[in-house]
Amino acid sequence: MVNLIKQGVYLCNGEYREDYKSDINIEEAKKNTIAYSILNKHNTSGNMDNLKIKFDAMASHDITYVGIIQTARASGMTEFPLPYVLTNCHNSLCAVGGTINEDDHVFGLSAAKKYGGIYVPAHIAVIHQYMREMMAQCGNMILGSDSHTRYGALGTMAVGEGGPELVKQLLNKTYDIDYPEVIAVYLEGKPALGVGPQDVALAIIGAVFKNAFVKNKVMEFVGPGIKNLSVEFRNGIDVMTTETTCLSSIWATDEKVQEYYKTHGRAEAYAKLEPGSVAYYDGMVRVDLSKVQPMIALPFHPSNVYTIKELNENAEEILRNVDGISLADKIVDGKILVDQGIVAGCSGGTFENITKMAAILDGKSVGSDYFNLSVYPSSQPVYSELLKNGAAGKLMESGAVMKTAFCGPCFGAGDVPNNNGFSIRHTTRNFPSREGSKPGAGQIAAVALMDATSIAATALNGGILTPATEVYIPEFSTAYSFNGNIYGNRVYQGYGKADTSLDLKFGPNITDWPKMPQLADNMLLKFAAVIYDEVTTTDELIPSGETSSYRSNPLKLAEFTLSRKEPLYVERAKATQALNGELQNGVVPEELKKVFDQVEATEDMIKNTGLGSVVYANKPGDGSAREQAASCQKVLGGTANIAVEYATKRYRSNLINWGMLPFTIDQENSVGIENGDYVFVEGIRAAVEAGKEEIKAKLVGSKGVKEVTLYFKNLTKDERDIILAGCLINYYGKDK
Repeated sequence: MVNLIKQGVYLCNGEYREDYKSDINIEEAKKNTIAYSILNKHNTSGNMDNLKIKFDAMASHDITYVGIIQTARASGMTEFPLPYVLTNCHNSLCAVGGTINEDDHVFGLSAAKKYGGIYVPAHIAVIHQYMREMMAQCGNMILGSDSHTRYGALGTMAVGEGGPELVKQLLNKTYDIDYPEVIAVYLEGKPALGVGPQDVALAIIGAVFKNAFVKNKVMEFVGPGIKNLSVEFRNGIDVMTTETTCLSSIWATDEKVQEYYKTHGRAEAYAKLEPGSVAYYDGMVRVDLSKVQPMIALPFHPSNVYTIKELNENAEEILRNVDGISLADKIVDGKILVDQGIVAGCSGGTFENITKMAAILDGKSVGSDYFNLSVYPSSQPVYSELLKNGAAGKLMESGAVMKTAFCGPCFGAGDVPNNNGFSIRHTTRNFPSREGSKPGAGQIAAVALMDATSIAATALNGGILTPATEVYIPEFSTAYSFNGNIYGNRVYQGYGKADTSLDLKFGPNITDWPKMPQLADNMLLKFAAVIYDEVTTTDELIPSGETSSYRSNPLKLAEFTLSRKEPLYVERAKATQALNGELQNGVVPEELKKVFDQVEATEDMIKNTGLGSVVYANKPGDGSAREQAASCQKVLGGTANIAVEYATKRYRSNLINWGMLPFTIDQENSVGIENGDYVFVEGIRAAVEAGKEEIKAKLVGSKGVKEVTLYFKNLTKDERDIILAGCLINYYGKDK
């Protein structure tokens, strides 16, 4: 159903022919992709090899916008220079930490008034649904501080990044990247009845994630199969492209997209986008939609995919060991019995998904046993239409619970399963601990990703895992009318109306960033966490869920860093921070004297050395865009990461923007590193200033001293200057 073509391919008039050879120069044909035309339009550098992008709009939610605005105002921002949407769909419940979540919301509205922003109150819409309905536009680019910022199916190239990249846009700076490779995603055929957007998305993720086929590249969706998909079906595939680790996505547009914009009162936002007559791509993901089957992604990653049929037929073998846990007890009388079904957020909670679920469950029951089903429409306009067309009532009558627009089930702040529970979800992720587990406290649950259609089929069977292709799906109408008054009467529209005389409204939990030191001449690193897992997610670096309540307080949030992966990390980092305090005051603690003696450091070198903690991980940073995965390390005195490679560009960018060196190391030199080991890097400041890309360092461990090479390649001049300054705030604040 999914085949990868790992060499360059041509599309001729939008069609792929394996034997096609073009007389057009490859470099010229590359300019005929949709991605090239949009990137060229937004590039300010004059050089398409080195892009400096200015976006048309931005979006953040209530886990990230406080820190972004605090950083931007500390760096000299006076008003928002582009439309900036502040949504409140993550800390919506205001259930943890007293008043602090609602305090963040009040801060957000005061910021929208002061700086000229757009403010969407809690429960009105999840971030990406609002951006689809109200902000996407063909040919535009949007930057969001949420990794699932994807509006490619609507003709908008969107990028999810850490907060500091949004800060740069607020300061009228640019998003700087090398021109990315563009991979064609060529869709053919038509999905079978019972196959939904999550099924297609999981099939693609399963084919491209582990081999990094589209990592940091643009996925351009083309081909004759697009016309067989509704716009909401396309949106459901598109939002999941984040889990491939691609940079962004874009789709060819057609009359269905035109109708979508017209329905939402924004007909002028449509433009036809398609590749030029002969377009060259750096590779291809070829998808036969007719061969896609209902899929399931088992814990603990969206790429851990099986067809539901395959899983049911091999349940004992597969469930006995699922990424370190056993789900074999979920097999009852030869059937797989799940405990919970959730359909929510930007991927699951769409109008068509929920309407289809209602058709399947109409007049039926989800049962009164352990299995339960919750459904979260993605926005109030969607919910309103579900009430009008009767779908919401049908679901409630079946025993499903209808809830408001909320992203919580996606990151562990809503509908947390019971201990040892098995939840099937049409949401975006199923990372370790993301659904609320605390393995250190003896609490663990498992989440699998599925399409809403098969979740409804499973609910129809009382929780027995069932693909939707095995149940009757009656005909149903997808006619939709958008009620814009729901937003018009409640969303604050302040773009272009900044009133700088107004004060921001601070709650007691909203604090400024602590002072960050600049990079010292020499660097001494002490390992506070050493992780040899194949991949380390941002949810492991800084847990989601209840910790989100402290996102506006850097010091309190930092207490949770690596808490579920390496519980002693915070203690070790703080101890290292204390040692550095002594060192900067001219006192060399006995522990450090021994290290300096082993590396033969002179007295002058010691005086100009900064000590910081360091995290080693093979491949860190898969998952969320949130900057706190890096900033929490910095707050605790972290000065670098050392990795074999970084899972995503956005995590590496977060490290840089918080003044941390994103070192890489050859894998053979990483073997044997232990917590408490040291790395001494002489002349690091001079090396960064000189634009060097590697430096010799001395690894000091229980087995003595070993020379290793650390790499810090492909840093731009601005990125080097940010690292030298100690962080983005220092870099931009120096001119205040």
